[in-house]
Amino acid sequence: MNELLQEIILKIEKINPMHGKKLKKNSRQSDPDYARTAGDFLDKYNRYLKSIGKDFDYAIECYLKVVSDMVYEQVRFAETGEYSNKSFTDVYQRVYSNPEVMLYHMHGLLLSQILWQQHYRMLSFFTENLPQFKDTIKSYLEIGGGHGLFVSEALQILDSEVRFELIDVSQSSLDMAKKFIANGKVNFILQDIFAYETTQHYDFIAMGEVLEHVEQPEALLRRVSSLLTDDGCVFITVPANAPAIDHIYLFKNEHEIRNLAEAAGFRIATEVTAYAEKVSREKAEKLKVPLLYGAFLKKHTNHKS
Repeated sequence: MNELLQEIILKIEKINPMHGKKLKKNSRQSDPDYARTAGDFLDKYNRYLKSIGKDFDYAIECYLKVVSDMVYEQVRFAETGEYSNKSFTDVYQRVYSNPEVMLYHMHGLLLSQILWQQHYRMLSFFTENLPQFKDTIKSYLEIGGGHGLFVSEALQILDSEVRFELIDVSQSSLDMAKKFIANGKVNFILQDIFAYETTQHYDFIAMGEVLEHVEQPEALLRRVSSLLTDDGCVFITVPANAPAIDHIYLFKNEHEIRNLAEAAGFRIATEVTAYAEKVSREKAEKLKVPLLYGAFLKKHTNHKS
């Protein structure tokens, strides 16, 4: 395992022993691809942290705040069977428009991309499959781009003439993504995707962990379809049974997500699932262990936006 990553996990374990042990248990210590990806990610993240006068101790502090939020929401979910948030308006006021909350939330989630096995699996799934669509992509849109990691990866994979745009409702997210990506090719847009007025269509649209943030995810997927070229492709990741401070729509399993994509006029080109814990599917379903689903979607041939 990357030495810096080991150091980060040890620091986390010192502050939160139980969570540190979980990270050790779920780590991919013998996976050379993981070690290489983790090393590249941490180098890039370290450069970004230095550019804003911060270090990994700060990132760890943010990450542990996210973990604390997550545990609180999971306890409530276990008691009620529901997410605590009911509307986008509530979440916007509580999280997206609050720079203090968004700052630690985005840093914590960025670090989780390499610490959580389900997040790492989705990142790998994205980078492994995006190249097969490379020849058809001239325009790329990311909705709810957050910290900017996926756009950053896409910039390395796709051709230099591709037009990149990232849209988000949070100014804090856009500010962070601009500095993390550090590439003048990306056009950053502060806007709700439902209110976004454009005549452009995109060959590729990425939407990582966004559908659970809205009250009507099918309407969002249909909006995405209206922005997609007929032969275009959509990448999504969606969590199920995963309470968080900004999650609204509860997906109970991957079947509900597949059905939603079908209902919105998409077919699944390829997909993957990953649980948050190393347990059997039977046990995970029984205990409602958080699941992360990822897929590349194409429009049905007979679908019209």
